[in-house]
Amino acid sequence: MNNPGAARPVEILLVEDSPGDALLIEETFQETKVLNRLSVVRDGVEALDFLRSRGRHGAAPKPDLILLDLNLPRKNGRDVLAEIKADRVLHRIPVVILTTLAAEDDVLKSYELHANSYITKPVDLNEFVHALRSIESYWLSIVRLPE
Repeated sequence: MNNPGAARPVEILLVEDSPGDALLIEETFQETKVLNRLSVVRDGVEALDFLRSRGRHGAAPKPDLILLDLNLPRKNGRDVLAEIKADRVLHRIPVVILTTLAAEDDVLKSYELHANSYITKPVDLNEFVHALRSIESYWLSIVRLPE
């Protein structure tokens, strides 16, 4: 929930295998005044364990928003997205694809699998930070997320 004055922080799940990108995203989100909590997992299998509170993620919070890379080890982002959107419990969680892949086929397939947004990671550091701030502004300040 992201209503002004809400006591509960916005729970964000970042599914990202690049330690550098994950750190940059964490640091950018920490700079904001928006109340949020970011959890990071490194592959598709771990993402589904987190979302289903399995294994070491038994106490994982249900995310309000998922930032999902497509190039992931063990289970790729397309397969993770398909499982999320096919799951009766998880399908309402907005999923933003945040990836280096820019091919039109990847964009089309992601939207066919019901991604809520598709953002290609800029190579330039300043542009990447700007894109992250735009994601944060839109999804955490403007949009009303489901509870």
